Amino acid sequence: MSRKLFLVAVIILVSSFVVFGQVRSEIDNYNEPPSKLRGVIEKFTQDNGAIARLFTSQTSETRAAKLRQLYSDNMALIGRLNFETLNHDEQVDYLLFNNYLRHEIKELDRADTQFAEMAAIIPFAKTINDLEDQRRRLESINPEKSAALLDNLARQITALPGSLANSNPKRTVANRALQNIANLRFTLRNWFNYHDKYDPQFSWWCKRPYEAVEDALQKYSTFVASKLVGISPDDKTTIIGDPIGREALIEELEFEMIPYSPEELVAIANKEFDWCQRELKKASREMGFGDDYMKAIEAVKQKYVEPGKQPELIRDLAQQAIDFVEKNDLVTVPKLAKETWRMEMMTPERQLVAPFFLGGETILVSYPTDGMTHEQKMMSLRGNNPHFSHATVFHELIPGHHLQQYMTRRYRPYRAIFGTPFWTEGWSLYWEFLLWDMGFDKTPEDKIGALFWRSHASRALRAGLQSSDCRSRH
Repeated sequence: MSRKLFLVAVIILVSSFVVFGQVRSEIDNYNEPPSKLRGVIEKFTQDNGAIARLFTSQTSETRAAKLRQLYSDNMALIGRLNFETLNHDEQVDYLLFNNYLRHEIKELDRADTQFAEMAAIIPFAKTINDLEDQRRRLESINPEKSAALLDNLARQITALPGSLANSNPKRTVANRALQNIANLRFTLRNWFNYHDKYDPQFSWWCKRPYEAVEDALQKYSTFVASKLVGISPDDKTTIIGDPIGREALIEELEFEMIPYSPEELVAIANKEFDWCQRELKKASREMGFGDDYMKAIEAVKQKYVEPGKQPELIRDLAQQAIDFVEKNDLVTVPKLAKETWRMEMMTPERQLVAPFFLGGETILVSYPTDGMTHEQKMMSLRGNNPHFSHATVFHELIPGHHLQQYMTRRYRPYRAIFGTPFWTEGWSLYWEFLLWDMGFDKTPEDKIGALFWRSHASRALRAGLQSSDCRSRH
C-alpha cells in the first residue's frame, strides 16, 4: 500500500471512530443510570393494577386482602436490601417506594374504619361483593339459589329506610355511603349482565329478582340522599367534604414529605395572603383605585375578549411564556414540547365544576357557549379575562404542567406511581412564584391577575387545613 493510500485509510478509520463516539455519546444521553429497584417498582405497578382491575368494588374484602398482601410482600422484599450499598438513584427509589407502600397500608386501615362507620347504612355490601368475587373466580353458580338470594336482598334493602328512620348518622358518613351504593349498583349490574342472556336458566330465574334489587337500590339511594345526607338525589353541584381529622392529616403531610405541622402551614398561608393584599393594593393604586383592590379586580374582570377570540389569546399567551423562560435561560424547553401541546374547548357541563382552564398536553379552554344563560356567560367571560389568563396559561402549559408531564413521561417513567398533588401543582406554583419575582407580570392588570390566583391558593390552603377537610390524594 502506498503511503498516500495508507494515510487516507488512517483518516477514514479515525473519522469513523470519532463519528461512532459521537453517536454513542448521543445515544448514552437517552439512557439513565440503572436502578436495581426499577424492575421491582414496574412489576409492582402492574401487579397493583391487575388486582384493582380484577376487583373493582372499593368495599370488596377480597380486594383489600389481595392489596394488603401485595404491599406487605414488597415491603419485605426491599427490606432485605442494604440501603447504604445502593447508588443515589436506587436510594431515591427505595425511599419513594417504601414511603408509598407504608401509606397504602395505612389507607387500607383507614378504609376499614370508614367501612365500619357505613356498615349500618350498607349492610348488603358483602352480599353484592361476594357475588362479584365468585364471578371473578369463574365459579359456577346455581341460578335458582341466586334468584332466592336476590329476592332476599331486595327485601332487605326495601326494609332499610324503616329501620334507619330514627337514626342520625353523620352527614359525611351518609354521603360516603351514598357514593358506595352507586359503586355497588355498578358491581351488581356487571355481575348480572355477565350471566344474563348467555345462560338461559340464569335469565329465567334471576331477571325479575335482579330488577327488584335494582329498583330497591334506586329508591334506597333517594332515601339516603334526601333523608340522611340532606340533598336532592339529582343534585350534581353540592360538595360535601369528608374530614379525616388531625392525626390522619399529619400522617398525610408526612407521606407527602412536608416538614410542617397543620398550624405552621396555616401561618404560612396567612403570611402569604397578607403579602398578596399588600401587593394588590400597590397594583390597585397604579390603576387609580387607591387601596380598594376589589374595585381594581372588578375592573380587570371587565377586560374580557369578545366571544370567539379566546383561543387566539391563549395561543399568544402561551408563546409569550415560552419566549420569557427561554430568553432568561430558566429551563430547557424541547422543540417537540413546544410543538405538540393542543387546545380544546371545555364542554358546558364540565365548566360547571371547572370554570377555568385545565391543562397538560391539552389545554382545555373554559369559555361561554351560546346555550348558557346570560349570567353564566358573563361569569365565564369575566373569570377568564386576559389578565387572569396571563397567570394561568403558563401554569397549565410551559413551563407548567405540559412541560412537567413531557419530562416525566420520558425520564424514569416508572416513578409515575409516586406522583402527588404536591408535586403536580407544586411545580406550576413554583413557576408562578419565580416568574413573578422576575417581572413577568409587567402591567398592574397582569399583577392583579397573578395575585388573584396566588391569594386564592392561600385561602384554599388555610380553609382546608383549619377544617381538616382534606381527603387523601385530593
